[in-house]
Amino acid sequence: MGKQIFKDPNGKDSVSIEECVLDKKIEDYSSRSERIPNVDKNYVDLGTQYKLAQIIQSKQKTFNNEIPIHIALKGHMGTGKDHDIEQLAAKLKYPYYRIPLSGEVRDVTLLGSVQLYGDGLGGTDSKWQDGELTRALRGPSFVNLSELNAAGPEVLFALHSLLDRHKKLELPNGEVIELRNDTYIFGTMNPTSLRDYAGTQTLNKAFADRWVIWDKPFPNKIQLESIFKKKYPNLQDEFISLIIKLAIEINNSFVSDDISVNIETPMSLRTIVERIPVGLDLYKDSSDPLLETWKNMVIPHVNSEDIDHYNTLWNTVVRNGPNLRPKL
Repeated sequence: MGKQIFKDPNGKDSVSIEECVLDKKIEDYSSRSERIPNVDKNYVDLGTQYKLAQIIQSKQKTFNNEIPIHIALKGHMGTGKDHDIEQLAAKLKYPYYRIPLSGEVRDVTLLGSVQLYGDGLGGTDSKWQDGELTRALRGPSFVNLSELNAAGPEVLFALHSLLDRHKKLELPNGEVIELRNDTYIFGTMNPTSLRDYAGTQTLNKAFADRWVIWDKPFPNKIQLESIFKKKYPNLQDEFISLIIKLAIEINNSFVSDDISVNIETPMSLRTIVERIPVGLDLYKDSSDPLLETWKNMVIPHVNSEDIDHYNTLWNTVVRNGPNLRPKL
């Protein structure tokens, strides 16, 4: 069994965690092994993955998995919450189950239900069918319950006994599933505020008490530089510095308490490290590749009431992009 090392991006400490090894004899080996995510070679741990690894190590070594500690990452859209958990699963070779708890999800969707099947004789037969969560809990897994604060009350109450010291999930058919020592439950959520996160709500206090909730902020200048250095090592500094300045100024306005500069559209990591580089490639032969990228890859994602502020920041920070052909 191999081990993976997780280093603290802000120091010299590291954490060592054993990789998951699936038993080929388990009934769902094939489907479960297909759930192991691919490692993203361009992923940069900004500190969250290291902290999650610390929690796993503490649960395993110090407390022998007896204390139910579950981490939920809270942050605005595009801060990379789900990607952190997925890549932790990839590195440790765990099957990964991302289960969105949107308003349409019901407890039977998560737990399972009795389904009717044809018996081949003109009649029907009933069989139990596992739900998404039940299926994930039957073997080693990383479970990511995303959109925690969009779940309905029946879903929350169904999860209570799984997430507390009982560590058990009671199914409608009478079966009880106990949380395995090689199964880890995580969650993600958007902040509950006046932002346009449709369907979100303040977490039920009893449910919230079953989680340790960590904020996942927008990345800072040094972190964004490390992402670009790894993902786009050939892109000129003239482009990178302006993209980062724009992102930081826009996201500072997004989180500002000053109503005169507050906006409703952040510049997500998707925009910063995916859409903008694609735009630079599309418009590399234009007279101002960054400006064309701004107009065609950034502005279309902006709320109409925020466009003036976005363009004001463009004129303040950039005005004219580098007179270079971007290298990607």
